Amino acid sequence: MAIRTMGPSGQYETGLDAAGAALPELLAPAGGLDQMLAAIAAGADAIYAGLGGFNARVSAHGFTDDEFARGCAVAHAHGVRVYVTLNVFVFDDELSDAVALGAHALELGADALIVADAGLACALRAAIPGVEIHLSTQAGAHSESAVRLAADELGVERVTTARELAVDEIAALCATGVPIEVFCHGAICIGYSGACEFSALRRGRSAMRGDCTQPCRLAYDLVDEAGQSVVAVEGDRLLCPRDYLGIAHLPELVDAGVASLKIEGRMKNPDYVFNVVRVWRRALDMLCDGAWDPGAVEELERELGRSFNRGFTDAYLRGRSGAELMSFERAINQGVRVGRLVAVGHEEVTVELDAAVAAGDTLEIRFYPGADARPDVPKRWPQVPCPVDAAAGERVVVHCKRKVDAGCEVYLIRSAGVLDQTAAVLERMRAEADAIAPVARAVEVLPFEGAVAVGDVPEAALTEPSEKGASARMVFAWQLMDADPCGERDLSDATVVLDEVCRTADASRTRSLMRRAGRVVCRNLGQVAMARELGVAFDVAAPVFCANRATLAWLRGLGAGRVYLPAELAADDAERVAELAACPGVLGPVDADRPELMVCEHCLLTAEGACATDATGQVRCRDCSRRQRARFLVERDGTRLPVVIDACGRTRIFLS
Repeated sequence: MAIRTMGPSGQYETGLDAAGAALPELLAPAGGLDQMLAAIAAGADAIYAGLGGFNARVSAHGFTDDEFARGCAVAHAHGVRVYVTLNVFVFDDELSDAVALGAHALELGADALIVADAGLACALRAAIPGVEIHLSTQAGAHSESAVRLAADELGVERVTTARELAVDEIAALCATGVPIEVFCHGAICIGYSGACEFSALRRGRSAMRGDCTQPCRLAYDLVDEAGQSVVAVEGDRLLCPRDYLGIAHLPELVDAGVASLKIEGRMKNPDYVFNVVRVWRRALDMLCDGAWDPGAVEELERELGRSFNRGFTDAYLRGRSGAELMSFERAINQGVRVGRLVAVGHEEVTVELDAAVAAGDTLEIRFYPGADARPDVPKRWPQVPCPVDAAAGERVVVHCKRKVDAGCEVYLIRSAGVLDQTAAVLERMRAEADAIAPVARAVEVLPFEGAVAVGDVPEAALTEPSEKGASARMVFAWQLMDADPCGERDLSDATVVLDEVCRTADASRTRSLMRRAGRVVCRNLGQVAMARELGVAFDVAAPVFCANRATLAWLRGLGAGRVYLPAELAADDAERVAELAACPGVLGPVDADRPELMVCEHCLLTAEGACATDATGQVRCRDCSRRQRARFLVERDGTRLPVVIDACGRTRIFLS
């Protein structure tokens, strides 16, 4: 998809980079009309937003119908597309309402729908001729085989892939020819999207239903079997990652062929949307003009840091997932460094600046009291207003009543300039929205037919599955990495439960297991594609998430035998689950004996200190002695959650 640049007429026009390659779409978040208008003004190519209750940010401010229609009209006047998120998993009795909401969004002006639930995708495709569907990252597409299956069997026009992928993996997905959307900036879930039941099983609120309580941002301890803490890092936010910062990798992502660069943040304020989008717009324009300068990246990153962030990381894009990914000390806004204290006086301090500040900016002084500080010393760092405009290299005197020491770093955590610029832009854009006349679209909605009908699923799709390859002995693939490291064990009498994650590097091991197992349980769309290719008997389990009979019929149509329900469903709505569980071949959770809360690419044991390396300087997770010791993540109420690290260095956290 080509980049949009401002033409002489004042309208955005498409263009290519200096080498003639089409540049990706810049996709911005909008939790409400002001955010949408801010994104348009900042130069977004497309906007994604929630409408109604079937989206993964149910607590976002949202739109009235009139606001959304006017926002779409303004967007289209500027050449901007609008996508609506229907990216939660739905029950049978919700399918009709979800389809109706999708049709309504299109009538109001939406251009495409973002969907995670396979059954809902099938229902939308059957009910709304010509609907454009994008597969959400919640669906867990991590590999080429998953991307192809989604395009071929669900008919999606685009796939949003996992945040955990490195640039070379993203390039491999793009090489499939299916348009690939990748996250480029913003908050990161530490668990794989679509594979996290932590909030549902520990807090009673499901991330899969758009109601995540963000347990990854809370304080924890990591202890051994005796209950002794083994944490060696500063801070207790052991599951809190920094925010995604991919701008230094922009040329690589363009070369990889990504179709869309997605900025996270449907819960963010308009000033966040405006600032982040305009910086990314500037970077893309530099590429378009042949003016990309790696030396400018630091300044671009500094500008991005003026908006909310938990610190930044590009670890995933570099193929890393260790401690450099994490924000152990705090889960709130980190801001951007602008200087340090060089003098401390009576109720005032002198800051030597290494970046410009403005009058009205909020500065934070990073003062650490020390172990011998009195108990009444405030733990929160002092935040003080900047009194004047000043440039890098200058010194400013700032009022500060709290005790601090010279040498403390100073960060900008609230930019008066960004707020003022956003306010001015919104005043202009609101006037445009008030003056524009929304254009209602006619959307044809057909009655449900065939396999997508909630009450009319073909009996052939729901009959008792074949017993071929069935086995009472069930083993988990991640455990076999240690128990059978050379892949020699005869598994013909076993059902192997495959891993939740299936990236390119996992393909060879997964295929070997499939060939040796009597039967496999696929937990990823990529594994489903492999099993079909190899002709092996397979079942499915979460994170291949099944909450309705339309999804069940689709999975059966692919060749799946049994379907295991997610652990969180039983705790969510017993009556609805009972209806689904009554279908032949539908079973309870595959991990019912020890429900899994989360799987992470990050190794939690890095909180104990740096990883050991071999003679070549490489980290060898398989040989790590820490993995052999019992570890528990301890919540504030004292609950101990077992932690296991597999031979790939991935963390699994289980219900106690």
